[in-house]
Amino acid sequence: MDFEALHSANFKLLDNVVDDWTKMLGKLADLKKDAKDGLHGKANKANWAGYNATVSREFIGKTAGEFGDAHTQAESIRNILRDTQGELKTQQRLLKEAIERGRGNHMSVKPAGSGFTVTPNPDPAPANGQKDVDALRDELEGILRTATEIDSTASTSLKALVDLTDYGFSGQKYADRDSAAKAIKEAENLARIAKKNPEDLTVKEFDALNAGLKKYSGDELFSERFAEQLGPKGTLEFWAGVTDPYKNRDVYQARREELDDLQKNLSLTLATATQADTPEMNRWKWEMTDLGSQPINKNSTTQGFQVMSNLMRWGNFDDQFLKSYGTELMETEKAATSNGRHGAAVWNPQLTGSTLNRTGEDSGSDPMIGFLKALSNSPDAATDFFNDPFLSKEEDHDFKTNKGAKESLSNFDYLFEERDWPPEMDENRDNSISGRNNLALALEAATTGHPAGELPTADTPPHNAEQADLMENLVASISEDPNRLKDHGYMSDSVGQIASEYLPDINRATADGGEDNDSVPKLFPIVGSAADMQHTDVTRFLATVGQNPEGYAAIEVGQKAYMAGLMDYHLNPDLPADSRYPHTTEETIKEIARRSGEIEGTLAIGRQEAVLGEAKAADDDFEHATNQKKNTISGLVGLGVGVGTSFIASPVVGAAVGGAAGTVTGVVLEQFFKDTDPHNLSDVGHDVGLRWEASKDAQTDMSRVAGEEAAKAHKSPDAERIQEWTRIGTTDGFNDASTAARRMADDLETEIPT
Repeated sequence: MDFEALHSANFKLLDNVVDDWTKMLGKLADLKKDAKDGLHGKANKANWAGYNATVSREFIGKTAGEFGDAHTQAESIRNILRDTQGELKTQQRLLKEAIERGRGNHMSVKPAGSGFTVTPNPDPAPANGQKDVDALRDELEGILRTATEIDSTASTSLKALVDLTDYGFSGQKYADRDSAAKAIKEAENLARIAKKNPEDLTVKEFDALNAGLKKYSGDELFSERFAEQLGPKGTLEFWAGVTDPYKNRDVYQARREELDDLQKNLSLTLATATQADTPEMNRWKWEMTDLGSQPINKNSTTQGFQVMSNLMRWGNFDDQFLKSYGTELMETEKAATSNGRHGAAVWNPQLTGSTLNRTGEDSGSDPMIGFLKALSNSPDAATDFFNDPFLSKEEDHDFKTNKGAKESLSNFDYLFEERDWPPEMDENRDNSISGRNNLALALEAATTGHPAGELPTADTPPHNAEQADLMENLVASISEDPNRLKDHGYMSDSVGQIASEYLPDINRATADGGEDNDSVPKLFPIVGSAADMQHTDVTRFLATVGQNPEGYAAIEVGQKAYMAGLMDYHLNPDLPADSRYPHTTEETIKEIARRSGEIEGTLAIGRQEAVLGEAKAADDDFEHATNQKKNTISGLVGLGVGVGTSFIASPVVGAAVGGAAGTVTGVVLEQFFKDTDPHNLSDVGHDVGLRWEASKDAQTDMSRVAGEEAAKAHKSPDAERIQEWTRIGTTDGFNDASTAARRMADDLETEIPT
């Protein structure tokens, strides 16, 4: 900073800017509140239908969120400006005070170009002569350097903060200039460490890098600057080098147990960085995708996809980056497998030479595993990826229909049904399950619209057409060959969760109704796009998922809640006439109980197949899995049926909607979990008939409780007849399950009760 610029600076303009931003913050705070409570709140309460149920509602939610980000970014800008304002004023004061002290010691300071001169008076001279002159000069230069740094870092921070997004606003918050400037400086320092030759890295530098990434991985300014400075190629070379036990034995031996933490922290940092819309990060994403199919260096057989996919297992990566990356990865897969004719030898762990994945789940040689984990955190990208084509009918491949004609394959078809997964070992030298397990997690995100492992909330959009199509394909695929799931039972927890969020669609399928049947959609209302599934497919699907304790529990608990929500919904006298099921209350109650009974009966068939069949699972495993669900949704029982404010399409959405324990669904779930232990069927041994009756009795009791609580809540005059109606409906439903299951007995190879 020029001497004269600081000495004569008039800060009134900067003062006015800070005041304006402070006033703007107040206005944005009001807009933020209006958007959250008004725009967003009303959107969630509105009875959306059709296209508006998915697109408009989601758009309004994102738009409302932008007001919050606008407030946050404005606050960060104000804080940086205010801090800069105060610090520059301090440096101006220190400059003038130093000049005055010099004058008192017989020295004069005058501007000279962009700098200054310190001149001693001839008589009287400064007390210590030239020593005092030099000291004053050094003090003034120090003040100017500090002021220059303040001004420069403020400018850099503000520009970087604004440049993070081309559209919308950044949600990054900084309390002052120092914190923003420190984040940028730390990113540059750590990038310099990571760019070093791995052989020259020290243990101290490893620790500094790991600690810094952990601290700043969610900081947008830090992450963007770190990734941009390190570069795509530098990122690949760093991770490949630091995980190679022969590159730097000292660091590897001393810190190999911390490599998993470094992998996670680096992944989170890169995920945050990809969300930035700066030209540098856009180029970074393009170059990283381009490097995917290339060896990381001329002496290596390891490809870029193999390295980068292991740095994608944590965090929310930019959707567009994942789409481009996934497209190029599948092109590489096609080339490596001769269009799916055989496994990809290029992903063989023996060719990699080092363990690129440090989680212990697999070696990291198969890039599909890490990429699928990334998709599990990014629902929109996952939906697009699985629906994208892998092979067309016109391409040279061997996949044919039953009639011998070539068929097209989507990425879902290939990965779920056809891929030869490379053999992988975990850290215990056992066969790794992470490949297909991550596939299931990615499918969970792709079909539900929220990250895998989470529950939907009031802000989770209703299912769109692409998600519903993928659900249809998943159900049909498992129905066609149940072993696709049975042989990999660890996938069933995700598949069960998926099913629990499509229970309105599943209930419709059991009623053999669709959009052409006006009454069934009214009985099972759905917001958004419905998954159109065949009754026989749903039966096979439920019986297969029901053979796994976690899969069984997800659907079992969800269906109990959904049934109670339906009873509550249809017995409500305030339900608009055009939304009513056009039948009597008796027929309505019986039909709800019947459809729920069929689903529960089909699950019971799957469970008994697991317990009595070759799997020899324990009843206790099913009870334990069911009770674990209580830890997830206990007290969160505002579960709805698919329309309006409290009626949201997923049976577990109520976790966020916030129903009270006294609701109909709450009472049913509390009763269900209270009675879980008596539902353990171990006391009936291997008698299929007794097991069947015990399951039916338990479901009959739950239907009765749901119906009676709904009748009580709405003061229904039919309360005394509910018990008989639910008994008849449940019995019919279990009979339907038995009949439907008999049709597939040859495939399931199970003993069907009568």
